[in-house]
Amino acid sequence: MEPRDLSAHTVYQAGRGIEEVARDLGLDPDDLVKLASNENPFGPSPAAVEAIREAAATASSYPKASHADLTEKLADEWGVSPGQIWLGNGGDGVLDYLARAMLEPGDTVLVPEPGFAYYGMSARFHHGEVERYHLSKADDFALTAETVLSDYDDERVVYLTSPHNPTGGRFDLEAVETVADETGEDTLVVVDEAYGEFAEGPSAVELVDSRDDVAVLRTFSKVYGLAGVRLGYGVVPETWADAYARVNTPFAASEVACRAGLAALDDDDHAEKTVETAAWAREYVYERLDAPTWESHANFVLAEVGDAAGVADVLQRRGVIVRDCTSFGLPECVRITCGTKDETRRAVSELNEVLSS
Repeated sequence: MEPRDLSAHTVYQAGRGIEEVARDLGLDPDDLVKLASNENPFGPSPAAVEAIREAAATASSYPKASHADLTEKLADEWGVSPGQIWLGNGGDGVLDYLARAMLEPGDTVLVPEPGFAYYGMSARFHHGEVERYHLSKADDFALTAETVLSDYDDERVVYLTSPHNPTGGRFDLEAVETVADETGEDTLVVVDEAYGEFAEGPSAVELVDSRDDVAVLRTFSKVYGLAGVRLGYGVVPETWADAYARVNTPFAASEVACRAGLAALDDDDHAEKTVETAAWAREYVYERLDAPTWESHANFVLAEVGDAAGVADVLQRRGVIVRDCTSFGLPECVRITCGTKDETRRAVSELNEVLSS
């Protein structure tokens, strides 16, 4: 017996971890700086860490109360009803729920290229087809309504990433609304705001109240530093919010994740420090790195370095791990996560030495 034909499915390529690189190169993990996966350099908030410790004692119970508490807290923060909040096992889990709710076998989705691979992966898992709209480096990866609509052909779901990974650009709210206006009445526009806390300007959640064709994705992995516990959520139109009960897995987010999320939402100081440091790091990279970069509204910067694979390999041997963007279709670029000030200074210094040689 064999699984179904998976030849059309791509493999998600995550950034390499410190322990993995240290083992391969025979280095001390403490001497490495990982700036490859857009993780929070400060880790989770102390409040979230304490909540995780306390939640361990109740991990034998299903997370009914904590799931409801977190849903209600997020609904209150965004000014929506609790039914409009779809918790998931990371943002990826929410993408799966949206695909289950929206896609019939053979339906097509429209995804950005370059872009987050899991949009297409999730669609294919649910027997959908994938088309792409192209972001041009020659046009500085401009994120406009025209960029999307020029390749739109009545797809069931259109994915907008704002801020975009790996370029760091963003759609303004007017562009999102134009895409929603100009696409068909049976098309859902999903706005992935995984990096939304780092960007100035309004969230597309503002559109959810007045429309039934826009949904927004958010995550606790980035600004809240909870990538390891896997927690994300969607904000969906009220008219079809009850579909969640029919498509989600039982207890979509764990007890530990929900309790950590509740604590993280209350730790404003940690979130503010993370956002402010990322803003400082972006400017530092723009000004000090000896390579072309693109303006970013996220916690990373895309840089053009020539042979990205070669540069990334040499750099990690010097103790700094960045993301080779070949898997995004950008073999000449690396993506540098915003670290602490010391980490960012070290990364720029080491990368400049690699580039000069």
